[in-house]
Amino acid sequence: MKEQEENNVCAEETYRGLFTQLAKPLRNYLIYRGSEEGQADDLVQDAFIKLWENCGKVIPSKAKSYLYTIASNAFKNEMAHLKVRLKFVNANPKANTSIETPEFKMEEEEFKVRLEAAIADLPETQREVFLMNRIDKMTYNEIAEALGVSVKAIEKRMGKALKTLRSKIKELK
Repeated sequence: MKEQEENNVCAEETYRGLFTQLAKPLRNYLIYRGSEEGQADDLVQDAFIKLWENCGKVIPSKAKSYLYTIASNAFKNEMAHLKVRLKFVNANPKANTSIETPEFKMEEEEFKVRLEAAIADLPETQREVFLMNRIDKMTYNEIAEALGVSVKAIEKRMGKALKTLRSKIKELK
């Protein structure tokens, strides 16, 4: 029995020993590859989590290789994702600049405040359905089930809410 536990990464003592022995060198390896310290810490933690999740499949003698492979692949994936983001930003210079004027921002903020007030003024049943649909992204069927009413009732409440909000928005313009 003792021999089986020693060949199993799931044994707490074995896992703890691997962490103590390998966490710092793995972190340093990732930093040497170009990772920032915080990112390296996260990648090491994720690698050890994956080791724990697959502890029954990994024998202690292969754990080091497993951890380095997992961390290295995760680092490569993050760098590839970063390259894609940078390529997009460089290809679309307007995507990362704001051309909004202070007046536009002020009008937008005023509109937002008025819209929130209009939503707050809706009758409770309409406001509830509107927010469940637009904020929580629930379907009419899901809302009907949650509130214990028919889908037709939800459609009617939503229709009234939208009609009320449209008229209030016209008043705002």
